[in-house]
Amino acid sequence: MNNQSRFLHGQRIEPPPIEANISIVDLIDTTFNAYNAARFREACHLFVERMLADDVTVGMSISGAMTPAGLGMAAIIPLMRTGFIDWIVSTGANVYHDTHFGIGLEMRRGLAGLDDRVLREEGVVRIYDIFFHYEVLLKTDQFFREIISAPEFQHTMSTAEFHYRAGKYVLERSHVLGLKDKSLLGAAHELGVPIYTSSPGDSSIGMNVAAKALEGNRLQFDVNADVNETAAIVYGAKKSGGKSAVLIVGGGSPKNFVLQTEPQIQEVLGLNEKGHDYYLQFTDARVDTGGLSGATPAEAVTWGKVDPDRLPDAVVCYLDSTVALPLLTAYAMNKRKPRKAKGLYHRREELVARMKEEATKTGNLAK
Repeated sequence: MNNQSRFLHGQRIEPPPIEANISIVDLIDTTFNAYNAARFREACHLFVERMLADDVTVGMSISGAMTPAGLGMAAIIPLMRTGFIDWIVSTGANVYHDTHFGIGLEMRRGLAGLDDRVLREEGVVRIYDIFFHYEVLLKTDQFFREIISAPEFQHTMSTAEFHYRAGKYVLERSHVLGLKDKSLLGAAHELGVPIYTSSPGDSSIGMNVAAKALEGNRLQFDVNADVNETAAIVYGAKKSGGKSAVLIVGGGSPKNFVLQTEPQIQEVLGLNEKGHDYYLQFTDARVDTGGLSGATPAEAVTWGKVDPDRLPDAVVCYLDSTVALPLLTAYAMNKRKPRKAKGLYHRREELVARMKEEATKTGNLAK
Protein backbone atom coordinates (compact mmCIF):
# COMPACT_ATOMS: atom_id res chain seq x y z
CA MET A 1 0.00 0.00 0.00
CA ASN A 2 1.32 3.42 -0.94
CA ASN A 3 1.25 5.63 2.16
CA GLN A 4 3.31 8.47 0.69
CA SER A 5 0.41 10.95 0.64
CA ARG A 6 1.08 14.03 2.72
CA PHE A 7 -2.24 13.33 4.44
CA LEU A 8 -1.06 9.98 5.78
CA HIS A 9 1.73 11.11 8.06
CA GLY A 10 -0.33 11.06 11.23
CA GLN A 11 0.40 8.54 13.95
CA ARG A 12 -0.94 5.09 13.25
CA ILE A 13 -4.08 4.24 15.23
CA GLU A 14 -3.09 1.10 17.10
CA PRO A 15 -3.67 1.68 20.83
CA PRO A 16 -2.65 -0.92 23.42
CA PRO A 17 -5.38 -2.58 25.50
CA ILE A 18 -6.45 -0.50 28.48
CA GLU A 19 -5.12 -2.07 31.66
CA ALA A 20 -6.12 -1.58 35.28
CA ASN A 21 -3.05 0.46 36.18
CA ILE A 22 -2.95 2.75 33.14
CA SER A 23 -2.01 6.34 33.97
CA ILE A 24 -4.17 9.32 33.01
CA VAL A 25 -1.38 10.50 30.69
CA ASP A 26 -1.10 7.17 28.88
CA LEU A 27 -4.88 6.83 28.66
CA ILE A 28 -5.21 10.19 26.92
CA ASP A 29 -2.08 9.97 24.78
CA THR A 30 -2.66 6.44 23.47
CA THR A 31 -6.43 5.87 23.41
CA PHE A 32 -7.90 9.32 22.65
CA ASN A 33 -7.35 8.93 18.91
CA ALA A 34 -10.37 10.38 17.11
CA TYR A 35 -13.36 12.70 17.28
CA ASN A 36 -13.71 14.81 20.43
CA ALA A 37 -11.38 12.48 22.29
CA ALA A 38 -8.65 13.50 19.84
CA ARG A 39 -9.53 17.16 20.28
CA PHE A 40 -9.20 16.68 24.03
CA ARG A 41 -5.79 15.05 23.56
CA GLU A 42 -4.78 18.08 21.47
CA ALA A 43 -6.15 20.34 24.20
CA CYS A 44 -3.99 18.61 26.81
CA HIS A 45 -0.89 18.92 24.64
CA LEU A 46 -1.56 22.58 23.92
CA PHE A 47 -2.05 23.29 27.61
CA VAL A 48 1.04 21.57 28.98
CA GLU A 49 3.47 22.05 26.09
CA ARG A 50 2.74 25.66 25.16
CA MET A 51 0.35 27.44 27.50
CA LEU A 52 2.24 26.45 30.65
CA ALA A 53 5.62 27.71 29.47
CA ASP A 54 7.15 30.05 32.04
CA ASP A 55 6.73 33.13 29.82
CA VAL A 56 2.98 32.63 29.25
CA THR A 57 0.30 34.39 31.29
CA VAL A 58 -2.81 32.21 31.50
CA GLY A 59 -6.26 33.73 31.92
CA MET A 60 -9.21 31.46 32.70
CA SER A 61 -12.91 32.12 32.17
CA ILE A 62 -15.51 30.13 34.08
CA SER A 63 -19.21 29.87 33.26
CA GLY A 64 -21.82 27.27 34.08
CA ALA A 65 -22.25 25.85 37.56
CA MET A 66 -18.68 24.62 38.02
CA THR A 67 -18.08 25.38 41.70
CA PRO A 68 -21.32 23.81 42.98
CA ALA A 69 -20.10 20.56 41.41
CA GLY A 70 -16.91 20.81 43.49
CA LEU A 71 -14.61 21.72 40.59
CA GLY A 72 -13.31 24.78 42.40
CA MET A 73 -11.62 22.68 45.08
CA ALA A 74 -10.95 19.65 42.84
CA ALA A 75 -9.45 21.38 39.81
CA ILE A 76 -9.25 25.17 39.83
CA ILE A 77 -7.49 25.56 43.20
CA PRO A 78 -4.83 22.97 42.26
CA LEU A 79 -4.31 24.78 38.94
CA MET A 80 -3.84 28.07 40.82
CA ARG A 81 -1.52 26.56 43.42
CA THR A 82 0.76 25.11 40.75
CA GLY A 83 0.92 28.49 39.01
CA PHE A 84 -1.01 27.20 36.00
CA ILE A 85 -3.75 29.88 36.23
CA ASP A 86 -2.71 33.53 36.60
CA TRP A 87 -6.02 35.44 36.42
CA ILE A 88 -9.71 34.54 36.23
CA VAL A 89 -12.99 35.89 34.88
CA SER A 90 -15.94 34.11 36.44
CA THR A 91 -19.67 34.44 36.67
CA GLY A 92 -20.73 35.86 40.01
CA ALA A 93 -22.71 32.69 40.64
CA ASN A 94 -19.57 30.54 40.61
CA VAL A 95 -17.93 32.82 43.18
CA TYR A 96 -21.08 32.85 45.31
CA HIS A 97 -21.53 29.07 45.33
CA ASP A 98 -17.81 28.59 45.92
CA THR A 99 -18.24 30.54 49.15
CA HIS A 100 -20.63 27.90 50.55
CA PHE A 101 -17.74 25.46 50.89
CA GLY A 102 -15.35 28.01 52.40
CA ILE A 103 -17.74 28.87 55.23
CA GLY A 104 -18.62 25.28 56.06
CA LEU A 105 -21.91 24.78 54.22
CA GLU A 106 -22.83 21.62 52.32
CA MET A 107 -23.77 20.68 48.77
CA ARG A 108 -24.84 17.10 48.14
CA ARG A 109 -25.37 14.67 45.27
CA GLY A 110 -28.99 14.23 44.22
CA LEU A 111 -31.23 12.97 41.43
CA ALA A 112 -32.31 15.20 38.56
CA GLY A 113 -35.63 13.44 37.99
CA LEU A 114 -37.36 14.18 41.28
CA ASP A 115 -40.48 16.32 41.61
CA ASP A 116 -39.30 19.91 42.11
CA ARG A 117 -42.54 20.82 43.85
CA VAL A 118 -41.77 18.28 46.56
CA LEU A 119 -38.19 19.55 46.83
CA ARG A 120 -39.49 23.07 47.24
CA GLU A 121 -41.84 21.98 50.02
CA GLU A 122 -38.92 20.39 51.86
CA GLY A 123 -36.67 23.42 51.46
CA VAL A 124 -34.32 21.72 49.00
CA VAL A 125 -32.80 23.70 46.11
CA ARG A 126 -31.23 21.91 43.16
CA ILE A 127 -28.79 22.67 40.37
CA TYR A 128 -29.63 19.73 38.10
CA ASP A 129 -28.40 16.84 40.31
CA ILE A 130 -26.74 18.95 43.04
CA PHE A 131 -28.95 19.38 46.11
CA PHE A 132 -28.62 21.78 49.03
CA HIS A 133 -30.88 23.25 51.68
CA TYR A 134 -32.40 26.69 51.21
CA GLU A 135 -30.63 27.73 54.43
CA VAL A 136 -27.33 27.51 52.53
CA LEU A 137 -28.43 30.47 50.44
CA LEU A 138 -29.64 32.44 53.44
CA LYS A 139 -26.45 31.84 55.44
CA THR A 140 -24.24 32.78 52.48
CA ASP A 141 -26.29 35.93 51.91
CA GLN A 142 -25.84 36.81 55.57
CA PHE A 143 -22.09 36.22 55.32
CA PHE A 144 -21.73 38.63 52.39
CA ARG A 145 -23.96 41.29 53.96
CA GLU A 146 -21.87 41.17 57.11
CA ILE A 147 -18.51 41.52 55.41
CA ILE A 148 -19.57 44.28 53.01
CA SER A 149 -20.67 46.30 56.03
CA ALA A 150 -17.02 46.54 57.09
CA PRO A 151 -15.24 49.90 56.63
CA GLU A 152 -12.82 48.49 54.03
CA PHE A 153 -15.72 47.92 51.63
CA GLN A 154 -17.13 51.45 51.79
CA HIS A 155 -15.83 52.67 48.45
CA THR A 156 -15.95 51.95 44.73
CA MET A 157 -13.66 49.12 43.67
CA SER A 158 -12.95 46.66 40.87
CA THR A 159 -14.45 43.21 41.23
CA ALA A 160 -10.90 41.90 41.63
CA GLU A 161 -10.42 44.07 44.71
CA PHE A 162 -13.81 43.00 46.07
CA HIS A 163 -13.01 39.32 45.63
CA TYR A 164 -9.55 39.76 47.16
CA ARG A 165 -11.01 41.45 50.23
CA ALA A 166 -13.87 38.95 50.50
CA GLY A 167 -11.39 36.09 50.14
CA LYS A 168 -9.66 37.20 53.33
CA TYR A 169 -12.87 36.72 55.30
CA VAL A 170 -13.59 33.37 53.66
CA LEU A 171 -10.09 32.23 54.66
CA GLU A 172 -10.63 33.37 58.24
CA ARG A 173 -13.90 31.44 58.49
CA SER A 174 -12.27 28.38 56.92
CA HIS A 175 -9.42 28.46 59.42
CA VAL A 176 -11.83 28.68 62.35
CA LEU A 177 -13.72 25.67 60.99
CA GLY A 178 -10.53 23.71 60.27
CA LEU A 179 -11.13 23.69 56.52
CA LYS A 180 -8.34 23.84 53.93
CA ASP A 181 -8.57 24.68 50.23
CA LYS A 182 -12.34 24.47 50.04
CA SER A 183 -12.76 27.89 48.42
CA LEU A 184 -11.05 29.24 45.30
CA LEU A 185 -11.91 32.72 46.58
CA GLY A 186 -9.75 32.07 49.64
CA ALA A 187 -6.96 30.45 47.63
CA ALA A 188 -6.94 33.35 45.16
CA HIS A 189 -6.50 35.76 48.08
CA GLU A 190 -3.48 33.80 49.30
CA LEU A 191 -1.90 33.53 45.85
CA GLY A 192 -2.70 37.00 44.54
CA VAL A 193 -4.74 35.63 41.62
CA PRO A 194 -7.21 38.36 40.56
CA ILE A 195 -10.77 37.17 39.99
CA TYR A 196 -13.07 39.37 37.90
CA THR A 197 -16.81 39.11 37.34
CA SER A 198 -17.97 40.43 33.98
CA SER A 199 -21.57 41.02 35.17
CA PRO A 200 -21.31 41.74 38.90
CA GLY A 201 -25.01 42.50 39.33
CA ASP A 202 -25.99 39.14 37.84
CA SER A 203 -25.58 36.96 40.93
CA SER A 204 -26.61 36.65 44.56
CA ILE A 205 -23.50 38.61 45.55
CA GLY A 206 -24.64 41.52 43.39
CA MET A 207 -28.14 41.21 44.80
CA ASN A 208 -26.84 41.53 48.35
CA VAL A 209 -24.62 44.49 47.42
CA ALA A 210 -27.70 46.16 45.91
CA ALA A 211 -29.75 45.46 49.03
CA LYS A 212 -27.08 47.00 51.26
CA ALA A 213 -27.01 50.07 49.00
CA LEU A 214 -30.62 50.69 50.01
CA GLU A 215 -29.31 51.10 53.57
CA GLY A 216 -26.63 53.55 52.50
CA ASN A 217 -23.74 51.13 52.04
CA ARG A 218 -21.19 52.75 49.74
CA LEU A 219 -19.79 49.70 48.00
CA GLN A 220 -19.95 50.01 44.20
CA PHE A 221 -18.34 47.89 41.50
CA ASP A 222 -16.10 49.76 39.06
CA VAL A 223 -16.61 47.93 35.76
CA ASN A 224 -14.30 50.41 34.01
CA ALA A 225 -11.49 49.30 36.29
CA ASP A 226 -12.27 45.67 35.42
CA VAL A 227 -11.98 46.37 31.69
CA ASN A 228 -8.75 48.31 32.06
CA GLU A 229 -7.10 45.95 34.54
CA THR A 230 -7.76 42.82 32.48
CA ALA A 231 -6.50 44.52 29.32
CA ALA A 232 -3.42 45.73 31.19
CA ILE A 233 -2.66 42.19 32.38
CA VAL A 234 -2.64 40.94 28.79
CA TYR A 235 -0.73 43.97 27.46
CA GLY A 236 1.84 43.64 30.21
CA ALA A 237 2.34 39.96 29.45
CA LYS A 238 2.95 40.61 25.76
CA LYS A 239 5.11 43.72 26.12
CA SER A 240 7.38 42.04 28.65
CA GLY A 241 8.37 39.57 25.94
CA GLY A 242 5.94 36.85 26.98
CA LYS A 243 2.73 35.42 25.61
CA SER A 244 -0.94 35.41 26.56
CA ALA A 245 -3.17 32.33 26.75
CA VAL A 246 -6.85 31.87 27.51
CA LEU A 247 -8.48 28.75 28.96
CA ILE A 248 -12.22 29.09 28.38
CA VAL A 249 -14.49 26.83 30.42
CA GLY A 250 -17.92 27.12 28.82
CA GLY A 251 -18.72 30.46 27.27
CA GLY A 252 -21.08 33.32 28.00
CA SER A 253 -20.07 36.72 29.29
CA PRO A 254 -16.82 35.52 30.96
CA LYS A 255 -15.63 34.16 27.59
CA ASN A 256 -16.14 37.50 25.89
CA PHE A 257 -14.64 39.43 28.79
CA VAL A 258 -11.40 37.46 28.77
CA LEU A 259 -11.17 37.78 24.98
CA GLN A 260 -12.17 41.44 24.64
CA THR A 261 -8.91 42.44 26.32
CA GLU A 262 -7.21 42.40 22.91
CA PRO A 263 -9.78 44.62 21.10
CA GLN A 264 -9.52 46.99 24.07
CA ILE A 265 -5.75 47.15 23.54
CA GLN A 266 -5.82 47.41 19.74
CA GLU A 267 -9.11 48.95 18.65
CA VAL A 268 -9.86 51.28 21.55
CA LEU A 269 -6.45 52.24 22.91
CA GLY A 270 -4.68 52.10 19.55
CA LEU A 271 -1.78 49.99 20.78
CA ASN A 272 0.16 47.69 18.50
CA GLU A 273 -0.90 44.14 19.28
CA LYS A 274 -2.08 41.03 17.38
CA GLY A 275 -4.20 38.97 19.77
CA HIS A 276 -3.92 36.17 22.29
CA ASP A 277 -1.30 33.57 21.46
CA TYR A 278 -3.08 30.47 22.74
CA TYR A 279 -6.81 29.69 22.85
CA LEU A 280 -8.33 26.61 24.48
CA GLN A 281 -12.07 26.23 24.99
CA PHE A 282 -14.36 23.53 26.31
CA THR A 283 -17.93 24.02 25.12
CA ASP A 284 -21.09 22.21 24.09
CA ALA A 285 -22.42 25.16 22.07
CA ARG A 286 -23.03 24.96 18.33
CA VAL A 287 -21.23 27.22 15.89
CA ASP A 288 -24.14 27.85 13.53
CA THR A 289 -26.58 29.54 15.94
CA GLY A 290 -24.65 32.80 16.05
CA GLY A 291 -24.18 32.62 19.80
CA LEU A 292 -20.99 33.77 21.47
CA SER A 293 -20.26 30.48 23.18
CA GLY A 294 -20.07 28.68 19.84
CA ALA A 295 -17.87 31.35 18.27
CA THR A 296 -14.62 29.80 17.08
CA PRO A 297 -11.05 31.07 17.49
CA ALA A 298 -10.98 31.58 13.70
CA GLU A 299 -13.92 33.99 14.05
CA ALA A 300 -12.13 35.65 16.96
CA VAL A 301 -9.22 36.40 14.62
CA THR A 302 -11.45 38.80 12.68
CA TRP A 303 -12.01 40.78 15.88
CA GLY A 304 -8.34 40.90 16.77
CA LYS A 305 -8.92 38.66 19.77
CA VAL A 306 -6.62 35.87 18.57
CA ASP A 307 -3.29 36.27 16.80
CA PRO A 308 -3.86 34.93 13.24
CA ASP A 309 -0.28 33.66 13.10
CA ARG A 310 -1.00 31.50 16.16
CA LEU A 311 -4.31 30.05 14.95
CA PRO A 312 -2.90 26.49 14.83
CA ASP A 313 -2.32 26.89 18.58
CA ALA A 314 -6.07 27.07 19.18
CA VAL A 315 -8.25 24.14 20.19
CA VAL A 316 -12.00 23.96 20.71
CA CYS A 317 -13.10 20.75 22.40
CA TYR A 318 -16.83 19.96 22.29
CA LEU A 319 -17.04 18.28 25.65
CA ASP A 320 -18.86 18.78 28.94
CA SER A 321 -16.64 21.02 31.08
CA THR A 322 -17.33 18.93 34.18
CA VAL A 323 -15.64 16.02 32.38
CA ALA A 324 -12.89 17.99 30.65
CA LEU A 325 -11.61 20.14 33.51
CA PRO A 326 -10.74 17.35 35.99
CA LEU A 327 -9.05 15.34 33.23
CA LEU A 328 -7.07 18.36 32.00
CA THR A 329 -5.99 19.14 35.57
CA ALA A 330 -4.84 15.58 36.22
CA TYR A 331 -2.96 15.47 32.92
CA ALA A 332 -1.20 18.79 33.62
CA MET A 333 -0.27 17.78 37.17
CA ASN A 334 1.39 14.64 35.81
CA LYS A 335 3.21 16.31 32.93
CA ARG A 336 4.28 19.74 34.11
CA LYS A 337 6.27 21.03 37.07
CA PRO A 338 4.68 23.88 39.06
CA ARG A 339 5.32 27.42 37.88
CA LYS A 340 6.01 30.38 40.12
CA ALA A 341 2.82 32.28 40.94
CA LYS A 342 2.80 35.68 39.22
CA GLY A 343 0.78 37.46 41.94
CA LEU A 344 -0.93 39.65 39.34
CA TYR A 345 -3.46 41.05 41.81
CA HIS A 346 -0.70 43.05 43.47
CA ARG A 347 0.58 44.40 40.12
CA ARG A 348 -2.70 45.79 38.77
CA GLU A 349 -1.97 49.48 39.32
CA GLU A 350 1.52 49.18 37.85
CA LEU A 351 0.22 47.36 34.76
CA VAL A 352 -2.62 49.83 34.15
CA ALA A 353 -0.24 52.79 34.52
CA ARG A 354 2.11 51.29 31.93
CA MET A 355 -0.71 50.64 29.46
CA LYS A 356 -2.08 54.15 29.99
CA GLU A 357 1.33 55.67 29.34
CA GLU A 358 1.69 53.78 26.06
CA ALA A 359 -1.87 54.61 24.96
CA THR A 360 -1.25 58.30 25.66
CA LYS A 361 1.71 58.19 23.28
CA THR A 362 -0.59 56.97 20.47
CA GLY A 363 -2.89 59.98 20.92
CA ASN A 364 -5.91 57.78 21.70
CA LEU A 365 -5.84 59.05 25.27
CA ALA A 366 -5.55 62.70 26.21
CA LYS A 367 -2.56 63.72 28.28
